[in-house]
Amino acid sequence: MHVLVTNDDGVQAAGIHVLAAALQRDGHDVVVAAPDTDRSGTGAAIGLVNPDQHVDAARVELPGCDGIPAYAVDGPPGMCVIAGRLGAFGPPPDLVVSGINAGLNTGRAILHSGTVGAALTAQNFGCSGLAVSAEVADPYHWDTAARIALDVLTRLADAPPRTVLNLNVPARPYDDVAGIRWARLAPFGAVRAAVAPAEDGRYQFELRASGLVPPPDSDQSLVEAGYAAITTIIGIAEAWPPERDDHDALVMSSQPVPGAPLDEVHTIPDASLPRFLHRPHGAPPDPDPRPR
Repeated sequence: MHVLVTNDDGVQAAGIHVLAAALQRDGHDVVVAAPDTDRSGTGAAIGLVNPDQHVDAARVELPGCDGIPAYAVDGPPGMCVIAGRLGAFGPPPDLVVSGINAGLNTGRAILHSGTVGAALTAQNFGCSGLAVSAEVADPYHWDTAARIALDVLTRLADAPPRTVLNLNVPARPYDDVAGIRWARLAPFGAVRAAVAPAEDGRYQFELRASGLVPPPDSDQSLVEAGYAAITTIIGIAEAWPPERDDHDALVMSSQPVPGAPLDEVHTIPDASLPRFLHRPHGAPPDPDPRPR
């Protein structure tokens, strides 16, 4: 496959070099287009674009990536993906792989992740995407995350069009990873945003440990238990009320089940189809339907 590799940590980050090289060794036609500086936390943003402006993209050489064309783009990862899909770096890619991010992207806070935002931008522009993040460690286990990304990629190639998978990998050697598990998004990741007051109308924005214990089938808990966690996500989707009154209309298919291993019998849900607003699989009816 023709694969565009991007990230939000910047084109000189170690994770993207390991990922691009692994994809090339696996036989894929790889091109790298990533921000020229760290653009973490940009979500799916594309930056300020006016008709009389242009986006700078300079050819660069990446360590360990001989023969892989690479571009440092003056823009966030979402812009890199859009430019790639429109042919800025050669033929439009069949697949976008984003990462390897330095740190997990778990829980609903992935809305703000540039790593995940790049994969969702790919979905919005007609192709599938894989976001890959590695748990913080010293040193980072980049090779583990890259090898598991390749394991998942074989499934993604056969998945429905415009599928996006969010993969989080624990800080362990490859052989010590307990397996790959389907995961719900945790209500929060390991950290959450906080604002500290300051003088002169300023404030200090920081990330603090959430202190919450997430559900055992969530991405955060599964990574903490030594599993690589994988979640199928969609970006822009309409939310319609169910057309039927029975509980079955509110429940997703039992496959894949959060917390289950990535077995051959599991098919990846088709994220391109219209969706009803639904409860997670296995959740009982809500006795209080009022918005929260």
